[in-house]
Amino acid sequence: MDRFNAIDIEAFFSLNGEHQVLKVPASTFLGVAVTGKRQRFVALGSRLKGVPEVLTLGVKANFVDYSEEERKLIFEAALILYPTANYAQFFTTLGKPFFPSLETCLYADEKIKQTTLFSMLSVPHPRTRIYFHLHHQDILGDFSFPFVAKLPRASARGRGVYKIENPEQLQAYLRLTRVAYIQEYLPHDRDLRVILINYEPILSYWRYRDPANFRSNLHQGGTPQFLDIPVEALSLARKTALRCRFNDVGLDLMLCKGKWHVIEANMEYGREGLRMKGMNLKQILREKLLSGELIPSSDMQSDVVSAWQPVSVA
Repeated sequence: MDRFNAIDIEAFFSLNGEHQVLKVPASTFLGVAVTGKRQRFVALGSRLKGVPEVLTLGVKANFVDYSEEERKLIFEAALILYPTANYAQFFTTLGKPFFPSLETCLYADEKIKQTTLFSMLSVPHPRTRIYFHLHHQDILGDFSFPFVAKLPRASARGRGVYKIENPEQLQAYLRLTRVAYIQEYLPHDRDLRVILINYEPILSYWRYRDPANFRSNLHQGGTPQFLDIPVEALSLARKTALRCRFNDVGLDLMLCKGKWHVIEANMEYGREGLRMKGMNLKQILREKLLSGELIPSSDMQSDVVSAWQPVSVA
């Protein structure tokens, strides 16, 4: 059955104090066609703010701070969007369908947890070690200059990422954090950003670094290039997203000495590359939402299970 030609479902929203009735295409819920039911899309995080079919309530520190009407909307919603780490675990316990996945929410801005997960899943990843304060003196016994040091949290868009080339730089970094995240330095002139929604790449592009900067982020002067994207890199990105259950993510990959490495997962990925290609993220997500693609299905769970095998790519 064509999901867009199926019977419409009524969705009720309270926008700016006014109740509006919107027509939404029929979709599937856990693999079963939804017909004749009221389908409400409620978001907590702001990723879809402004999308007409989505009512964004915001993320409140206390659930009781939501009004009685808002709590009712949350509990009756066919799908909750962007619950963030604040609420994703609770909705999992309640059995409420939401997007993105629990793992996408929990591993956001968590470099240490990502590295541990990559290690457990045999995802190719640069050699990385974590050092708590009492073990900072062990760093130079394990790594030779140069190496990369990152803030375990709050290091986005290239901020909080340092190339350490001497003891003075290391001490300056250690003054910023009690938990040191140390990673081998991979010589490179570019890396690859792959954006995946529901485990499918929607955009991939090279990021060439500025010769004066070891970081290739566009916010750090990197230059994008959208041609000649290796198929094996896209395959690694998709398998990694599936195995980690990251279904809204920007993965950074790097090729060094003939081997691909997954550097990190970015859940709050930048949109500059999308804009350069004339792509609107909210519109892409809206289309996938209304087609039913973002609602969890048994078919997608099968894809996740089938991805459970080593993902190393030479």
